[in-house]
Amino acid sequence: MRKLLRLVILTVIPFIASCKQNGQPAVQEQEEITDTVPQPVYRWGVCIDSMDITDGIIGRNELLSNILFKYGVSAQTIYYLDKSSDSTWSVRKIQQGKSYHVIRDHDSVATARYFVYDINKTDYVVYSLTDSIFSYRGTLPVDTVDNYISGSIQSSLWNAMIEQGAAPDLAGMLADVYSWTIDFFGIQKNDSFAVYYQELYADSIKVATGNILAANFITGGSNHYAFRYIYHNERGEYFDENGTSLRRAFLKAPLSYSRISSKFSNARVHPVTKVVRAHHGVDYAAPSGTPVYSVGDGVVITKAWDSKGGGNYLKIKHNSTYTTEYMHLRGFAAGINQGTHVSQGQLIGYVGATGVATGPHLDYRVFKNGTAIDPLRMDLPAVDPIKDEDMPAYLRTVSGYMDKVGLSLPDSLRSILLSDSISITDSND
Repeated sequence: MRKLLRLVILTVIPFIASCKQNGQPAVQEQEEITDTVPQPVYRWGVCIDSMDITDGIIGRNELLSNILFKYGVSAQTIYYLDKSSDSTWSVRKIQQGKSYHVIRDHDSVATARYFVYDINKTDYVVYSLTDSIFSYRGTLPVDTVDNYISGSIQSSLWNAMIEQGAAPDLAGMLADVYSWTIDFFGIQKNDSFAVYYQELYADSIKVATGNILAANFITGGSNHYAFRYIYHNERGEYFDENGTSLRRAFLKAPLSYSRISSKFSNARVHPVTKVVRAHHGVDYAAPSGTPVYSVGDGVVITKAWDSKGGGNYLKIKHNSTYTTEYMHLRGFAAGINQGTHVSQGQLIGYVGATGVATGPHLDYRVFKNGTAIDPLRMDLPAVDPIKDEDMPAYLRTVSGYMDKVGLSLPDSLRSILLSDSISITDSND
């Protein structure tokens, strides 16, 4: 017994002594252990841990039942799914060419648990195939990424932008930004552009082109800047570096045309009658059925047939000064009647060759105080410029975009910011 007690004392005393060295408390050190807790992985609102996903495309004349039968889903389940899905997205709306995903157990049975159908690039519907049968809709989170392209035009704006890797719709969006100020059918070889814009991604896949934030279109050696700005909490509009709106009272042209086949003239030989008479309009040659838009806000005051050769035509009164006329139309847009209020850019009709015409075209005319004027020589005043008191806020927003499209803030504009005690910061900060 004494030998056992002596052994215990000899073992414990050195341990206590070592713990009291340097005045430290006698606490035994423990190794810190950090456990990494696995986080569940979700997709389409479904936990897909230990699940297999099979992707596919809806084939021609392929029904949901044809797809699900391949994965062992019973006819009874499909029946109840059809009955219960009407409140979200009916399975009968499934279309050819759309993508789908089957979520299955990762085991030897591989039971199909969910069927996911992509309504579009961001919206989807999930159908539960086991336990309680139900369905629900969802939307993928969308990330916004800024992008920049620039280039020189050799054949067309569309070709030039595609060569720089832009999406096809970006060319149309740029044309819309400048639709009041640049005639894109008059652009020349070696004109150039720079565009700073947004792209939208869902599930790491590009789903859409976002807003153009800033642009510069150089034509005829002149710069045309555009900066997107939300003014007074309204929708985004485009202004130049001086705060002048790119939007005008009238669009530059009422349609997308192939060429101008005849200009404003006081003495023109008519192509059909060969009689010399005034032609107080501009003929835009375009394929039959090409949409025609109102160049400005106004009211339709005439919708009729012109027995003198104009065929189907519309006349729109925009204000106390200006009236426009659209002739040789193949037909009128739905809802367009005498007395209809129309907005700038609203569809009003379609190019045709009614009346006396050698081929499909639009005869477009503008009247100022009742007198015909040349539409191609109109001075189109801007509307809604940035007010002086709002210029500092405007410049503070767009100054970061200016260097993106090759513009250094002029001293005259810089002084506006300085006078407002606002410093210009780098947009990359």
